[in-house]
Amino acid sequence: MHYSTLRFIFGDQLNASHSWYKDEDQHTTLYVIAELKQETDYVKHHTQKIAAFFLAMEHFAKALKSAGFNVLHLTLDDTEDDESLPALLTRLAKHYQCKRIEYQYPDEYRLKQQLQAFSENSECAITAYDTEHFLLPFNDICQHFKKDKHVKMEFFYRAMRKRFNILMDENNEPVGGKWNFDQQNRNKLKQHDLNAIPEPLCFGHDVKDILSRIKKHNITTFGECNHSILWPTTRYEAKQLLDFFCDHLLVHFGQFQDAMTCQSEHQWSLYHSRLSFALNTKMLHPMQVIKRVIEAFEKQQQKIDIAQVEGFIRQILGWREYVRGIYWQNMPDYANKNALDAKRALPDYFWHANTKMKCMHHAIKQSLDTAYAHHIQRLMITGNFCLLTAINPNEVDAWYLGIYIDAIEWVEMPNTRGMSQFADGGLIATKPYAASGNYINKMSDYCKDCHYNVKEKATDDACPFNSLYWNFMLEHEQLLSKNPRIGMIYNTWYKQDESQQQATLKRAKWCVDNLEKL
Repeated sequence: MHYSTLRFIFGDQLNASHSWYKDEDQHTTLYVIAELKQETDYVKHHTQKIAAFFLAMEHFAKALKSAGFNVLHLTLDDTEDDESLPALLTRLAKHYQCKRIEYQYPDEYRLKQQLQAFSENSECAITAYDTEHFLLPFNDICQHFKKDKHVKMEFFYRAMRKRFNILMDENNEPVGGKWNFDQQNRNKLKQHDLNAIPEPLCFGHDVKDILSRIKKHNITTFGECNHSILWPTTRYEAKQLLDFFCDHLLVHFGQFQDAMTCQSEHQWSLYHSRLSFALNTKMLHPMQVIKRVIEAFEKQQQKIDIAQVEGFIRQILGWREYVRGIYWQNMPDYANKNALDAKRALPDYFWHANTKMKCMHHAIKQSLDTAYAHHIQRLMITGNFCLLTAINPNEVDAWYLGIYIDAIEWVEMPNTRGMSQFADGGLIATKPYAASGNYINKMSDYCKDCHYNVKEKATDDACPFNSLYWNFMLEHEQLLSKNPRIGMIYNTWYKQDESQQQATLKRAKWCVDNLEKL
């Protein structure tokens, strides 16, 4: 069979609503979806992440075939392990005698560069299309973001609210009289709250065949996978998960979005939507999610208040679009930023969770078990620890990119290297998100029954976060003392007795020298 056009679909481009599929003449077009070794090996991935992507790709290929499109779905068994994407496209175009190759713009810089180089050397005519997924068009990014310039997310978010008329009243003012209700969304889960947490909606997909294929092709992975995937891998399932969130979880989402617990069987899911995998693979469109949430709010205003809705929409309309803008305006230099000169190696327990720090154990173990952790676990537990101990941001990046089901570089890197590690020097965050054990104790029950004492700073059983926090603050005092958001913290330190200061720093030095023993 010969085709005039080959259209390649990446594993994170599972958008059935794309204009590609509305073309009237599809008889001479071949759609290609392929499992590629280059995409499994550029970083070590969680087993569930690879399996979920492969299964979602398989389901998308089947859906396109059922709709009458010409589809070639290639597994690892159908390609050579050392076959790159350009080599595959060249081989297929020659085999099917295609005159044109078309693709949607990839969302990772490395793939954009690879395809640009391919386009310059290919004998076929190459055309690239927008993915039609993000709310801010790619060509508009430069209007909001400048290279190496800080852009305040709140101002960007307000501009997006106005641009798309989201949660705006008839006077073009924010619904509820405020742009941001974050102050109302910082509640800790109390004992009576734990029993009310809904059981999460999960999908049990058998992936034994995929796991066998991963093993056969010697793909190095980590994390747990008991032959089943709990994540949505079709658009129908993604919509089910969206409906479940709106019907059962949105009511308390904002209230408990920063809370953490280890005392509930649903501790890993809580009131979070867990829609990020479906969004980042483009099975769901962000405006589709926003409209469904607003619909739930309007129908249930007596039950769901504005703080829950605004907090969620800020993540989709604001933060998600914001980090994409930061990424594209600052790559490739962003990948090498290390403003705090952090150089230590990632401790081994990030791969097995065997640490006496209870908060770290639970956050890492959950990540290894489910390929998921919510934003506060990522930012204020594992991320905070890496920040305080000066872990090399390259290693932190690789771990976050590999372990999380929703991690694609455009969204992972600004969150990790920027927001979490302050390695970009403040392009995203206006301060480092450093915190002592007091914050963790305030927002979780992790400190209860921990090996370490969260109330102590200098003793042998003192919570490592406490001394490490002050050590971090003093190491970077010249930079941070001038920061209006945290500069006043130093007054607390200098009011302490000198002997207490020295004992705290001695404890911090022991912790840094013995990271693997913590």
